[in-house]
Amino acid sequence: MTFVIGVDGGGTHARAVIADDSGAEIARGEAPGAVVTLLDPGAAASAVTAAVRAAAERAGLTLPGAFLWAGLAGAGHERSRAAVEGALTRAGLAREVRVGTDADAAFHAAFEGRPGLMLIAGTGSVAWARGPAGRARVGGWGQQLGDEGSGYAIGLAALRAAVRAEDGRAAPTRILPCLLSELGLEGPMELIPWAAAASKAEYAALVPLVARAADEGDAAARRILDDAIHDLEAHVMAILRRSGPWPSRPGLLLYGGLVAPGGTLREALLARLESHPVEVRPGEVDAVAGAAMLAVAALRGDPPSE
Repeated sequence: MTFVIGVDGGGTHARAVIADDSGAEIARGEAPGAVVTLLDPGAAASAVTAAVRAAAERAGLTLPGAFLWAGLAGAGHERSRAAVEGALTRAGLAREVRVGTDADAAFHAAFEGRPGLMLIAGTGSVAWARGPAGRARVGGWGQQLGDEGSGYAIGLAALRAAVRAEDGRAAPTRILPCLLSELGLEGPMELIPWAAAASKAEYAALVPLVARAADEGDAAARRILDDAIHDLEAHVMAILRRSGPWPSRPGLLLYGGLVAPGGTLREALLARLESHPVEVRPGEVDAVAGAAMLAVAALRGDPPSE
């Protein structure tokens, strides 16, 4: 049978959907994720491969499929995208392979080619729009230059707050003992090798620890979360300006573990956004289904949405 494969991949998870050529879902698979980087495109390709093979095994299908469309975090630049596309082609998962961003997949699932705005805040952060003036992006500069308001940024801020408190450059914070306990470290100096070796996802995994400290009244933890909310609000304000002017209030999708329903920052961010001319879309979006829809469209030869 003819089947297509859609993938949504980020720093934490890679999820795959196998669908028939009409778009009807057959099976899903999941694997630990990896962000696309030019230095190591094979890491993201390996994550995608593991998720796709899990889905194929569940479906009882033999690879390759007819078309693979993978929306991957970090694939926003042509050289990185081409590198991981080549790695996936060599993996033999499908006869044709196309790589876009995780933002593309989530946006398509939410808006199906119609205008709208999206803020992604999970391991990383980026805002994306299709508006009256065309497509626009804010953020998405990676962990060295951007990712403000993301799980990675919160984890990094927590580590910095902890060592400042240890030095006496800042007031004591519960973050320090909580970090040592959570990471199984004997003392603050062990944070140095941990931070040097930790992945972006491991930094982001510290968010619940910061949230607990904030709930317990820790001032440093509260400031870290407030700063993240401010940074995400700034993403929304900037993408509104870059993609408009809008004839009416555009829909805004909040996507990613921090701001999706139940996310650590969602309610506080919603309160901030009440003063901005956007309509926040309720509920969650199934980005991997969006990737599968894009795979079906590509198989049919439909032009990509602009």
